[in-house]
Amino acid sequence: MIADAAELRSILDFAVGIARKAGDITQRYFKGSFAVERKADNSFVTAADRETERFLRASIKEAFPDDAILGEEDGVKAGNSNRRWILDPIDGTYSFVHRVPLYGVLIGLEIDDEAVLGVVNLPALGEQVYAARNLGCFWNDKPAQVSSTESLSDALLLATDFSDCEQHGFGRAAEMLQKQVQARRTWGDVYGHILVATGRAEIMLDPIMNVWDCAPLLPILEEAGGTFTDWRGQRTIHGGNAISTNGRLFESVMSTIRKAE
Repeated sequence: MIADAAELRSILDFAVGIARKAGDITQRYFKGSFAVERKADNSFVTAADRETERFLRASIKEAFPDDAILGEEDGVKAGNSNRRWILDPIDGTYSFVHRVPLYGVLIGLEIDDEAVLGVVNLPALGEQVYAARNLGCFWNDKPAQVSSTESLSDALLLATDFSDCEQHGFGRAAEMLQKQVQARRTWGDVYGHILVATGRAEIMLDPIMNVWDCAPLLPILEEAGGTFTDWRGQRTIHGGNAISTNGRLFESVMSTIRKAE
């Protein structure tokens, strides 16, 4: 059973608080020095990732000992409630290790297998965006909403790297969309999706995503008035890829993808 509004607000306040503290941990490393390692998939990992996730896990376990937890670095902690927390201690680690401030701490919550709450803290930018089902979306504690742009010809299209779309089978669709929009930029990773949620861009393409990348974004985008789906247009955090839109352009984006196929 999904929590009532008062309970969900309380859980959201808790998640916002620990995301801020987690961001402080990452900033200590970001402004200092740290060793960089490579994981099996050749992606970066640092002590900042590990310490941040340990902090988040310990905080959740203390407050909600029965809840399950899934984290990028430390895997699964089983639970016996209907809630599962999904954590990405540093999304955009490539940016982080190069001292580029476009990284975020991500916290998502599923209740009865439905993503209902999300928090994204961008500590190096001083931005935090969060949302919960039927409670709205907030950007630095003020209401956030997507843009009102209704035409692709007026839209800003984002991706972390457009060439990744080609590598994962979406190259033609990405190419067609780039030709239809007003502008395109590579303001990527979680930051791109947050730009859509806060009305600063209209479309963000991600050809490959893990569940911990997606978990907070579905409730954030939907509560801001937009859409968060996979490339087939299904609203899910388990699709393995993702597209955020301002909602008004969703059908135009999906029509272009279908034509590309």
